[in-house]
Amino acid sequence: MYRQFDCYNAFFVVIFTNILIIFGEIMLDTYDHSIIHLLASDGRMPVNELAEQVNLSPTPVSRRLKRLEQEGIITGYSALIDERRMGFDFSVFVSVRLEKQIDDILARFETAVTAMPEVVDCWLMTGNHDYLLRVVTRDIADFERFLVGQLTRVDGVASIESSIPLRCVKSGIARYR
Repeated sequence: MYRQFDCYNAFFVVIFTNILIIFGEIMLDTYDHSIIHLLASDGRMPVNELAEQVNLSPTPVSRRLKRLEQEGIITGYSALIDERRMGFDFSVFVSVRLEKQIDDILARFETAVTAMPEVVDCWLMTGNHDYLLRVVTRDIADFERFLVGQLTRVDGVASIESSIPLRCVKSGIARYR
């Protein structure tokens, strides 16, 4: 027995206690969501432990992991690095406005910041600024050297505005629920 609901172009199919969520051709059930949730908090969790936590045997959990990876839901595994313990104590959010928003200038800017290790994140934005960067350096003097010596010298940069965060209230890698 199942019931089918149409909700914002997604179909929710209830089969006993297991819920399948279908978006396009990707179907995720409660086991998949549990696996994703567990890996989001511990990406090194062994398959046997995952299987125990979601009440499946290791073989189906391995198959589910492989499918989630192949479908691009799980895109990789990485270590979380404590920037402060590595000596990078100074984070700054930098808003950048370009002279013009044409493909060539956008591409040149993106190529330039991709090569700068100080730029940890770079987002193309809507609104008053074209890009939002998260820049991480050792201290304010190191940030000044980066700003004056590198970022302001990128062709096409019209203005830069920096904001220094006081503390992180919430941080996450990805939304998964």
